[in-house]
Formats: sequence, C-alpha cells, structure tokens
Amino acid sequence: MDHSYILPFIKSITNVFETMLQSHVSVGKPSLKASGSPCYDVSGIIGMSGDVEGTIVLSFPTDVAVTCVAKFVGMELPPEHEDFADAIGELVNMVTGNAKAEFQDKKVNITCPSVVVGQDHIVFGSKEVVCIDIPCECDYGNFVVEVGLKQGTGAAKDSVAEVSAA
Repeated sequence: MDHSYILPFIKSITNVFETMLQSHVSVGKPSLKASGSPCYDVSGIIGMSGDVEGTIVLSFPTDVAVTCVAKFVGMELPPEHEDFADAIGELVNMVTGNAKAEFQDKKVNITCPSVVVGQDHIVFGSKEVVCIDIPCECDYGNFVVEVGLKQGTGAAKDSVAEVSAA
C-alpha cells in the first residue's frame, strides 16, 4: 500500500477536528490492525470506491464520542439519540471527504456513512483489504481512524514504515 493513501487521512482528521471541534489532534504511529480486533464503542463507517477502494472507520470510546458530538452540534446528545448517530456519520463523512480531495489524480467515490454504537463491536472488511489503524488523541480523549484499502499485506507493512518515518 502506498503511504500516500494514509497521509490524506492524517491531514484530514487534524483539519476536521481543529475546524469543527476546536481541538488539537496528536496522531500516533500507524500500525496494521489485527483482523477481528474490536473497535471502540462508537464507529462511523464509510466506503470508498473507484481507483482507491476500501473502508474508513472513525471509532471512539463512548465518553469521547459524546464530548465530540456535543462540541460538533453545540449540545449534548446521548448515544441512543438518532441525531448522535447522524453527527458521528457526518464527522466520518467530512474526514473521508477531505481526504478524498487529496487523491487528485484518482477517481474516488464515497458512500453514505453508517454508524454502529455498542461495546466491542467488530467491523469486518473484505479479506483482500489491509487495515491500518491511525491512533489519535484530541483534547477530549483517544480515538482511532481505521483505513482499510485493497492492497497486499507486504505493501501495507512497507506503508506503515514509510508513514512512521514521515
């Protein structure tokens, strides 16, 4: 996997959180996600198709998601409120949409987001898709951006090393 596929998401998450949530984001070292390992409690999921195919997951612990949604919409919403899911969906939509804009030489489409709320849920993608976790910390707590792209496993390991060195 080309590390240039990961960098747009790092740039985008920083931009979206600073602009929409007034929060600085520290991005940790990207790593390969172990297949079948659980996400945090709240996940916004969006698909990409075209020249770049895969799935993007923005996943939060519940308390971090509640705080991020409150900052985003200007009021606190419980996780069971339908607008809570809409806000998480819009955040993953903005992160993916901004990253998509960085793929200027590629034709890329994104799907409508889905949101899952529940402890220890697992998001499975295609067996052909390698998933890279990008751990993040904002003013409200930790979260992760999972970037799953259709590439070979060896190339993904090279990508993690390239992104970590950048």
